[in-house]
Amino acid sequence: MTIAAVIATRAAIGALTIAVTVVACMTHGGAREASPTYGDCEVSGRYGQFKIAPTSRGVLTVDASLPAPGWWNGKSPGLIRDGYEYCMAANIAYRAGLDRVKVKNEPIAEIVTGKTKDFDLALSEITITRQREKVVDFSPPYLSASQGVLTKRGTAIDSRTMHHIRIGVLAGTTGEKFVESRLKPAGPVTAFHSAPDMISALAHGHVDAIVHDTTILLAYAQKSGGTLTVVGQYRTGEHYGALYPKGSPNEASMDRIIRQMIEDGTLAKFSAIYLGQAYGRDPAGIPYFPIRPASG
Repeated sequence: MTIAAVIATRAAIGALTIAVTVVACMTHGGAREASPTYGDCEVSGRYGQFKIAPTSRGVLTVDASLPAPGWWNGKSPGLIRDGYEYCMAANIAYRAGLDRVKVKNEPIAEIVTGKTKDFDLALSEITITRQREKVVDFSPPYLSASQGVLTKRGTAIDSRTMHHIRIGVLAGTTGEKFVESRLKPAGPVTAFHSAPDMISALAHGHVDAIVHDTTILLAYAQKSGGTLTVVGQYRTGEHYGALYPKGSPNEASMDRIIRQMIEDGTLAKFSAIYLGQAYGRDPAGIPYFPIRPASG
């Protein structure tokens, strides 16, 4: 091969390398040829509009306490395809320029006490409280919450009988605190360490009712095939927020993304699609029990 031919060949290789690099940058930069996929979730907004420094490169790592039908639809972290909070996480990832969501299943008591590690945020219907803010940080509220009462269908329970029956709660939750500090029933209260154990105890007659977030209990009632029902709820002035590791450098950016999703209607859309399907009934139509029923 002549010197001229060698020079020409090297020039062609160099041009090809530059072209490949440009295509790669277009694929992974601002001008994308194809959007990443996040299960069956629809994403919106502008890819990579906000910048965060994730725990794992290119991945949004999210703590959740599963199962949580309607919120996280799937039997295990690797099988989650959609749901209100999963699709919320997917949109946070998309708007932060991250191509994948990694779900870690953690006990809710561990999440809210700041004991879990190596995650970017937690989304698990977590109520914002001052006590929790001592060890973790929260996003702006994205949904209101109340404490519901789940029983077997046909069980006669009202605001008066609630004070004398066997009640089940989930350990480490605001439902547990509400029952202990505000409802103060005369009957026994049992704290369970997982939602499946709590639901199983009710189904097998070990407790008479469960007090937990109304929206979560509605999903379990819907899934029970009519054997369980939410008979009442308590107004507690609670709100759900995304939870961050204390002092997270990503808090400001993720707060902006969540506010954007509230303002552009994304989260309202997810509520109608996923929670509406999971509940099968309007939470607003469930009667409110007084915390202190009238005597007599």
